[in-house]
Amino acid sequence: MTTLPPPHGTARRLAAPIAVLAAAAATCGFVAWADPTTPGGVLPACPTKALLGIDCPGCGGTRMLYALVHLDIPNALRYNAVGVAALVVAVAAYGVWAWGRLRARPVRTGRRPRWAPPAVLVVLAVWFVVRNIPVEPFTALRI
Repeated sequence: MTTLPPPHGTARRLAAPIAVLAAAAATCGFVAWADPTTPGGVLPACPTKALLGIDCPGCGGTRMLYALVHLDIPNALRYNAVGVAALVVAVAAYGVWAWGRLRARPVRTGRRPRWAPPAVLVVLAVWFVVRNIPVEPFTALRI
C-alpha cells in the first residue's frame, strides 16, 4: 500500500519551482512596466548593437518578451524568432522539472544527445549571420 508524503514534504519539493516561477513572473512584470519598445526607456540598449552596430543572437529579446507578455506573437517572432523557440523549450523543460518535483520522482527524459550543444551553437551562429546580411529579405530580420 502506498502512502502519500506529508504535506510539508510537497511544499519543500515545490519551493524551487515556485521560486523560479516567481522570478519569471517578476521579470515579465518588470519588462511589461519598463516597455523596451520606447526609446530612451529604463532598459538599456544591447551593448553589441550600441558598440558594433550589428544584431547579436539575443538582440530583441526584451522586446520579444514584452510582445509575448502582451500576447503579440507576430511581433515577438519579428523581434527574435530564435528567442521565442528557446523560450518554448525552456517552458517545456520547466514543466517537466516541476511535474517531477510535484510527484517526488524526477521525470526520466533520457540522456541529452551529444549533438545538442553543438547544434545550439550552430543555430545561434547561423541566426547571428543571417540577421546581419545587408540585403533583402534578410534586412527584415533586423530590429
